[in-house]
Amino acid sequence: MTALRAFEAVCRLQNFKDASSELNVTPSAISHQIRQLEKELGCRLMNRGRSGFDLTADCLKLSV
Repeated sequence: MTALRAFEAVCRLQNFKDASSELNVTPSAISHQIRQLEKELGCRLMNRGRSGFDLTADCLKLSV
């Protein structure tokens, strides 16, 4: 459930740092939670890059 909460906060706030602040954890903890959720679901939810992230097509299918 923690990973889902982290994922929801990141998607809503569009920022790992803001999500970590809201959930009172480090940005690294948020990243680990997202990776754990991706592992459990068996698909990549975000494409991460230097300038942020984009939601993948698999992620968008889950949000419908």
